[in-house]
Amino acid sequence: MTTKPRKKSPDLKPVPRKVPTRTRLTPVASPSGKPNQADIAYARLRELILSGAIAPGSFVLELEAAARLGMSRTPVREAMVRLRAEGIVEIRARHGMRVLPVSADDMREIYEVLTSLEATAAGLVARRGIAKEALVSLNMAVANMDDALDRDDLEAWAQADESFHRTLINSCGNRRIIQTVDQFWSQAHRARLLTLRLRPKPTQSNREHAALVRAIAKGDADAAMRLHQEHRERAGRLLTDLLSKLP
Repeated sequence: MTTKPRKKSPDLKPVPRKVPTRTRLTPVASPSGKPNQADIAYARLRELILSGAIAPGSFVLELEAAARLGMSRTPVREAMVRLRAEGIVEIRARHGMRVLPVSADDMREIYEVLTSLEATAAGLVARRGIAKEALVSLNMAVANMDDALDRDDLEAWAQADESFHRTLINSCGNRRIIQTVDQFWSQAHRARLLTLRLRPKPTQSNREHAALVRAIAKGDADAAMRLHQEHRERAGRLLTDLLSKLP
């Protein structure tokens, strides 16, 4: 019986490519106020996974990761445990971690959660009123998305789209919604990057963003909830359909 060769661990040095800025992560500060080694290892490994530099299905040995990152195995192990909690890797005993594939079924479930919570967040923002700075940021994101499509720059479009949704969620005033959405964001982000060049040009998405901003500016909570729910439902159907067709 032959043993199937294990995938070669990828080079952990970032691959030079354009990716949306959110994948260029700043290490999360520890309680002391300064990023510790585990924070740095987590941020660097997470960046490589979200950008696709470490592909789904790849194995990363703990010892190799530590050597590549120039640190001991302990912070690398802690970083891998944090990545497992986000649902993007699994821990392999004596082997480090394996980056989980992006599954259409997983995305279907995740988008059901995100659709419900983000629609609620949009309604809260409209009902409670949005800060002037946040409204400016939403309008700027819409303008940047339009400009990106005019230039056929999908990476810039994805960056502006990310900024739009982050600003919206962070403006809702509900910490639990923000925390829960963030729990699933990494997995959804990976799927969006993976299918970015497979989807139709997202002109309809831009129109939906602009309509949502108008509803929020008017304080129309019902319209904001409805528009955002329809937007996320359509995006979720498109994403899962594309993922289901991948080899």
